[in-house]
Amino acid sequence: MSERTADEIREAIRRNYGGIAASASAGVGCCSSSSCCAEARDSAEARDSAEARDSAEAPGSASEELAVTLGYSMQDLTRAPQAANMGLGCGNPVAIASLRPGETVLDIGSGGGFDAFLAAEAVGGSGRVIGVDATPEMVHRARRLAAEHGYENVEFRLGEMENLPVRGGVVDVIISNCVINLSPEKPRVFQELFRVLRAGGRLAVSDVVATAELPAEIREDLTLYSSCIAGACTIDDLEEMLAEAGFVETVVRPKEESRSFIREWAPGMRVDELVVSAMIEAVKPK
Repeated sequence: MSERTADEIREAIRRNYGGIAASASAGVGCCSSSSCCAEARDSAEARDSAEARDSAEAPGSASEELAVTLGYSMQDLTRAPQAANMGLGCGNPVAIASLRPGETVLDIGSGGGFDAFLAAEAVGGSGRVIGVDATPEMVHRARRLAAEHGYENVEFRLGEMENLPVRGGVVDVIISNCVINLSPEKPRVFQELFRVLRAGGRLAVSDVVATAELPAEIREDLTLYSSCIAGACTIDDLEEMLAEAGFVETVVRPKEESRSFIREWAPGMRVDELVVSAMIEAVKPK
């Protein structure tokens, strides 16, 4: 990022996703200026009625339809609190995490808590899930839902993925859904993920990767950064950063079908020709 500082990027992302959490207006995938972010910035009425919509959103909503497209089952949608499904991901990391009872799971960029709640069901009462998000409004929303729905094995912490508020070597599995691309310091993120994992721990991440060189006007656009587009790195760069952090057995599987919903993140800009969703797995050596 030659023009934008890391702090400028983080502040823009916090502002956009904070608006989304407050307005409960998600449901179209990663936040874009023409959809959820615009609503979050411009609609005070939406923010004032967020609590009512949390409980009243009808089945078949945009969030539910998108979740099925991303790889969630209808059973998943009934297992987690409905208001936690904000439609802000690009895949289903829990589906590839192979979670087992008793494991400790860390959800990076946990948002409203949807993936964290699904993980909590998988690891059971003997397991533990920690959600970390840099947006106070998201953490508040997730904590409220956890309390309302009786999740005793889940906690949500405020913090940046480049400086995780988690002790080293205590996590079995890290999941994340379309969040790491938002970081302006990705090598630092992967170093932190490696630090908090136990030996033999694993990553199960859904994120976007660049399949073509991103034009400078896209890379420098803060709105497109918040839309999970401008911060996407190539698969080669991603694999290199994981290796430098110490990870092994890395597998990156692009999902070409994701281009159908990615084009909605920035309508008219043909961004689906530049980025694609991918499932990313890696292991910390024993």
